[in-house]
Amino acid sequence: MDNWLDLFLLVFASFRLTRLIVYDTITEFIRAPFHETVVETLADGRKDTYIEIKGSGIKYWIGELLSCHWCTGFWCSVIIYGAYEFYPHISLPFISIFAIAGIASIIQSWVVKSTEN
Repeated sequence: MDNWLDLFLLVFASFRLTRLIVYDTITEFIRAPFHETVVETLADGRKDTYIEIKGSGIKYWIGELLSCHWCTGFWCSVIIYGAYEFYPHISLPFISIFAIAGIASIIQSWVVKSTEN
């Protein structure tokens, strides 16, 4: 790693890619073979949503991996760092875009939280 800016980019790119895989609706098709979304109506009328992991063996293991931001985050970091080390000219634009999106999502969360009352 050449400098702090590169580390900064890698950290935020890993953060954003992890969120994209584990939580975002746009990648639900990746999780769908491994997760079942269950919606329960509570006694007070609110709805509670959670996932149940499908299958057994390797399918269950992948489902566990895709439901855990710590696990997925580790592997996203490995992939991003590997791309950075072995294919820097190709990967750096993508890493930069993911990092910018990650920082923007954190700022958006702060803005939403600060305007809620």
